[in-house]
Amino acid sequence: MITVLCYGDSNTWGYEPGTARRLPREVRWPGVARAALGPRFELVEEGLNARTTVLDDPTRPGRSGLTYLRPCLESHAPLDLVVLMLGTNDLKHRFGLGAYDIAANAAMLIATVQQTPCGVGGVAPPVLLVSPPAIGELSNLADLFAGAGPKSRELARHYRAFAEQAGCRFLDAATVAEADPADGVHLGPAGHAALGRAIAAAIRDILGG
Repeated sequence: MITVLCYGDSNTWGYEPGTARRLPREVRWPGVARAALGPRFELVEEGLNARTTVLDDPTRPGRSGLTYLRPCLESHAPLDLVVLMLGTNDLKHRFGLGAYDIAANAAMLIATVQQTPCGVGGVAPPVLLVSPPAIGELSNLADLFAGAGPKSRELARHYRAFAEQAGCRFLDAATVAEADPADGVHLGPAGHAALGRAIAAAIRDILGG
């Protein structure tokens, strides 16, 4: 069995825009990717609503992706690949971060993975860094993500640069999926389907099979 950890936020958890319910397992992008890859692959869904890269959110305790990453890796080891897609919540107005800073935070997650023996054979697992979908036209989340749209469209070039520096693979989710217009932040079923297919193709390219 080939085991892939999918570590992300509400767009990995499957938050349905407009309802706040969770999309069905087979609709969420890890489920789409799992179906595309076939039975030899197990995709572990580790999505959490409001999860950041490394930031402590005073309104949502326990959301720092960095704090939980190491125990999460050890819990699911040995891992053939880690897919990291975080950064959307770092765009919240309360944090005041630019695109470069958010990408640098994501690079800290890459480094954490690369410093662990949680891959097959006791070495570090490879990483696929995914820059998140761009923020669209905001509705009920406009105050929370004020000013986030332009910054979100700058994330990919910085994520790509940090991925290259770290020697890991990169995918720009904004090239294949758009936020649902119901809220401008979360993926709808069509976005999950497109992203799942793209990530499945990237996983095949990295691992074969």
